[in-house]
Amino acid sequence: MQITLMTRFYDKLKKNLDRTGTLLCVGLDPDLSRIPSFYSQNCEGIYQFLLDVIAQTQDKCIAYKPNISFFEGLGLDGLKVLEKIVRAIPDYIPVVIDAKRGDIGNTSKMQARYIYDYFGADATTLHPYMGEDSLLPFFDYKDKFNFVLALTSNPSAKQFEMRDLHDSTPLYRFIFEQCIAWHKQFQNVGVVVGGTQEHLKTLRSYSKDLLFLIPGIGAQGGDYNFAREAGANADGLALINVSRAVLYPETSISDAIQSIT
Repeated sequence: MQITLMTRFYDKLKKNLDRTGTLLCVGLDPDLSRIPSFYSQNCEGIYQFLLDVIAQTQDKCIAYKPNISFFEGLGLDGLKVLEKIVRAIPDYIPVVIDAKRGDIGNTSKMQARYIYDYFGADATTLHPYMGEDSLLPFFDYKDKFNFVLALTSNPSAKQFEMRDLHDSTPLYRFIFEQCIAWHKQFQNVGVVVGGTQEHLKTLRSYSKDLLFLIPGIGAQGGDYNFAREAGANADGLALINVSRAVLYPETSISDAIQSIT
């Protein structure tokens, strides 16, 4: 039986898929050492750079995913830039703040408040390592969406995520199955599955409905078309994230998106 998803986040994604025909999620990961030299090499320059990126991509993507660490690395002024950027993104395009949070319950409650109440994000990313009580404060935000790390795109994912448990089930598969159960209960849980991983298609076969956030496309070597074919759910949805290949293209952003998708 197909799972019904009721969050505003999911509704926005469906409308944006109809609007753009793409599953592209643009990662907003500003790096002062890489932004064009005609921008000021400070937080104001980062802000103007990202505004221009949004202006050039808002008709070509279904979501934005700012990684909070790129703003934290700029100090308090960087976090103020993130706050302004989230507000500048058109309301019809959902924002995933990639924060990779998850701690003991009372700490997670504060983390969720920061991401959802203060910044107003539509979704975030979570570490499952500390167990369910570290995630429940996020799941309790019924109108928000939560992507739990299952099988990431980095090479060292095999160090822990691909390790077999005592019953020979890989850890990432156990997390994936737990996410299916959480989503049935809370209706706002998806998974992060790297687009560089050959297991993407296999994991999709275990659930036709779970929503995937798929990083690793572009600079990390993942292929957008494979990710779309292998990773889209029963509604034709996934978030296929591209960051560096769109932010810092060799030619233009439009050309970069065209070549990727």
